[in-house]
Amino acid sequence: MTDAIRRHDPLVKGFASDNYAGVHPEILQAIALANGGHQTAYGDDVYTEALQEIFKRHFGPTAEAWPMFNGTGANVVALRSMTAHWEAVVCAESAHIHTDEGGAPERSAGLKLLPVATPDGKLTPELIDRQAWGFGDEHRAQPRVVSITQTTELGTLYTPEEIRAICDHAHDLGMVVHLDGARATNAAAALDVPLRAFTTDVGVDVLSFGGTKAGLMFGEAIVVLNPDAVRGLRYLRKSAMQLASKMRFVSAQFEALLAGDLWLRNARNANAMARRLAEAVRDVPGVEIPRPVQANAVFAILPGDVTERLQKRFRFYTWNEATGEVRWMTAFDTTEADVDAFAAAVAQEVGTA
Repeated sequence: MTDAIRRHDPLVKGFASDNYAGVHPEILQAIALANGGHQTAYGDDVYTEALQEIFKRHFGPTAEAWPMFNGTGANVVALRSMTAHWEAVVCAESAHIHTDEGGAPERSAGLKLLPVATPDGKLTPELIDRQAWGFGDEHRAQPRVVSITQTTELGTLYTPEEIRAICDHAHDLGMVVHLDGARATNAAAALDVPLRAFTTDVGVDVLSFGGTKAGLMFGEAIVVLNPDAVRGLRYLRKSAMQLASKMRFVSAQFEALLAGDLWLRNARNANAMARRLAEAVRDVPGVEIPRPVQANAVFAILPGDVTERLQKRFRFYTWNEATGEVRWMTAFDTTEADVDAFAAAVAQEVGTA
């Protein structure tokens, strides 16, 4: 018998974040299978060893995976391993490392971020040059890393060709490239390409690979694609409090996600539900879809009173208070019925307004 109590209604879904979703049943099964008996702690276990070969299958023979607890930790440790104390990171102004990590790159890693305004969340070689200057100037933090996000915080996708152009330009400048791939699986599914097509094959040096948004209970990974781009990662992970003692339970989850096609099934469903939602509300009078729906994010502009009433029925976030823009996210467990119920509520609240 267990004294555990279910304190929520598992049938209630929201559209605030794919982090709100539960754990995929196949991931829970993998955790259970990894349980029992003893395995060496801190990553010297058979699950973490097997995981290396799985990441190599997806990203190539030089790939090395470093499991982490969370996305902020993965980004901070990755960027710290790619920079010296006097160096800086060029990123989009909307990047998660700049807007949503509580200043962790600056406070925990001592990094200087050099943000660039972008119209769609995407950097280009020309935009990078707005901050990638002053090399050799002792009065300026030295640009060292270009950090991009796939998919971006605005729900947009980089094509492999766009990332190749960024990598070629950064490397020509003597810089290296980090990709925040919290939703890399959604990007690969939307582009219908392997994960390596917009990472290893186009010159990305280091990847922060997302697991939680893809159906894991917890866990992200730094994937080093170019060993020459990092230093001290083994020690930085520990000093940043990201070294899991029972790492087998992180690695077992990633094995379940990546050994077969679970990652792709989950991402395809989330992306399909976003498209379904956008189409369902696109023609509702008073609703505007201002951005392309390219993965599992839908941005909409609603009247303020509609948003207030709708948020009492479903969880989602306001993206821009000034314009009334909101963000709706779908997840691996979002169903057609969930989408249809939410779209009907949107139409109802707009009609009431």
